[in-house]
Amino acid sequence: MDTNFFPESLHRLPELARNLLWSWRPSLENVFESLDRKLWEETEHNPARLLAETKNLPGAAEDPEFLEIYERAVGEMDVYLADASTWMEATYPEAAASGGVAYFSAEFGLHESLPIYSGGLGVLAGDHVKSASDLGLPLTGVGILYAQGYFRQRIGADGRQSEVYEAFTPETRPLEAATDEDGNEAYVSVELPGRELRLKVWRVRVGRVSIFLLDADVPGNSDDDRRLTSRLYGGGEHMRISQEIILGVGGVRALRKVGPSPAVFHMNEGHAAFLALERMREAVEGGSSFGEAKRSVKATTVFTTHTPVPAGHDAFDGDLFWEFLSGWPESLSTDGDALWRLGESGGRFNMTRLAMNLSTSQNAVSEIHGEVSRAMLDGPVKHITNGVHTWSWLSPRMRNLFEKHARGRAWTRCPETPSAWSFVEEVPDEELWTAHAETKRETCAFINARLETQSRRVGGRPQALDPDALIIGFARRFATYKRATLLLSDPGRLRRITGDPSRPVQFVFAGKAHPADEPGKEFISSLHAAAEEYGLGASVVVLEDYDMNIARHLVRGVDVWMNNPRRPLEASGTSGQKASLNGIPNFSVLDGWWPEAYNGKNGWAIGEGVELDSEEAQDAADVESLYEILENSIVPLFYERSGDVPHGWAAVMKESISTVAPEFSTQRMVQDYTHKLYVPNGLMP
Repeated sequence: MDTNFFPESLHRLPELARNLLWSWRPSLENVFESLDRKLWEETEHNPARLLAETKNLPGAAEDPEFLEIYERAVGEMDVYLADASTWMEATYPEAAASGGVAYFSAEFGLHESLPIYSGGLGVLAGDHVKSASDLGLPLTGVGILYAQGYFRQRIGADGRQSEVYEAFTPETRPLEAATDEDGNEAYVSVELPGRELRLKVWRVRVGRVSIFLLDADVPGNSDDDRRLTSRLYGGGEHMRISQEIILGVGGVRALRKVGPSPAVFHMNEGHAAFLALERMREAVEGGSSFGEAKRSVKATTVFTTHTPVPAGHDAFDGDLFWEFLSGWPESLSTDGDALWRLGESGGRFNMTRLAMNLSTSQNAVSEIHGEVSRAMLDGPVKHITNGVHTWSWLSPRMRNLFEKHARGRAWTRCPETPSAWSFVEEVPDEELWTAHAETKRETCAFINARLETQSRRVGGRPQALDPDALIIGFARRFATYKRATLLLSDPGRLRRITGDPSRPVQFVFAGKAHPADEPGKEFISSLHAAAEEYGLGASVVVLEDYDMNIARHLVRGVDVWMNNPRRPLEASGTSGQKASLNGIPNFSVLDGWWPEAYNGKNGWAIGEGVELDSEEAQDAADVESLYEILENSIVPLFYERSGDVPHGWAAVMKESISTVAPEFSTQRMVQDYTHKLYVPNGLMP
């Protein structure tokens, strides 16, 4: 982004664009939308592309109305970045001035304009970073800049998913080249079999926080090596172990070159566990023995696991491991057996086992997941239940409504405090319902436009959502354990539930299956075929290319959020938390976070919350519960109106907001990490 092209009166526009603070501050985002509304949509809300392509800069520089919007945004950003009265400063003033926390994650879901995420793990990481910024926690993220992101999903006329990979040009994204202390663009290298791999370091600004991303697509690397950071979770095991060396080893080296000197290293999943070996290598190089290096690294490293099944943890055969790490025993002043034992599990080198052995604290991401992880990993795994970043997911209409009735700022500064949400009970039902209904109409218009584009591309008959119908949303990864097709178990009964013209019900599904997950792709095909095969018409709709933009519309604008995984395989799940924040009740199996939130008044529980002897019995029991609750509770309550307002439904909405919004905020979650993991393990000087 060449700042020389910007009029003097707008010279800080590139600075605004490069800090993703705009992604959760509406007045900052409004600058870009106001500058060129059409291009803002066409660029998928990418301010870097918008500023490069718009023709409106000269006119905007002379427009008093736009200049007022721009100056207000710049002022708000400056106040935010300079504010020293943060939670961290008030709670741990010495730690606030330390090198802080290095947070390593294979993906970060910050915004759709930076597509380096695939799903829940990445979005959780993005929300963690945003709340760290809001709280004033000194945190630095480390990840990978994927040249082609995850993938664009296309659903054909036959319902089959196909993957489209698009080139990722860093210069057209809201990030910048990181520089070293001399002002030069920063590069680091890592050792791969028979060669060195050169990595460029990029910087993403997220409020007060920086994330450094590693990029192998640079001159000097072979064509094959330049593709090593091309795709998230793509390729085979050679690419996977290469990416994990890039993230862990390269990430530590990048921090040494461009970042602060962290007091605590946080591995968000086992993908990042090689960071501990690199830190041990540094300690040995500085004169420590292997044992001393291991103890010192372990004492300042923490680990979060998100995976409740053994098959989901990366593990490498010995031949592959030693192909890539043959020189490491010498670098660590030890032998091969000692290195292998750090990660050995079941005859393979397991990245989760490495992370467990080289971290002093480990946590799962919900209470149930903690129980599962302690049994599976045979270790003292705590749990810190996931949350969501309030300001990234709350709809503008709901935010305006809350600001009107809150009569104070407590809920905006302390969204994790239950008492700060007490005003919700006093919001008139009519106003709450109007805010939801208006948001729902916007969501339906957005989805219907996407559905029309889908149908036009494949030559099909367009479906559409009816904003007056009860709309139930289901959006997540299409992994088989999430049982997206459970709803189709009894087509006749489903047809009766959805087909009453006086009480219509529609389901909207969205999500991607991993490119190699054929059963997951079959689930998408089955849902796509349901309209014609079972005579369901537009009662079941499948929306392609799920991303954070679609997610925002869905969690703000459907009526119910449905989730029916096979218990206990949902580690946490956060989409339902985003929905509840917006007054959209959950209709979910008692798995992940939901058992900690459900109170009988803030949504509905599918099944009994127990695991039966067989998957078939479990599916049968859960689908019977699902249908019964729809028929006898959800549909009648939604359509029971006094005038135009469903007062009984509004009561569930209010209970959903007031019970979920504070407890399941990432502001509470990051505070828990700080109290329980970061401060006890080295953050305090």
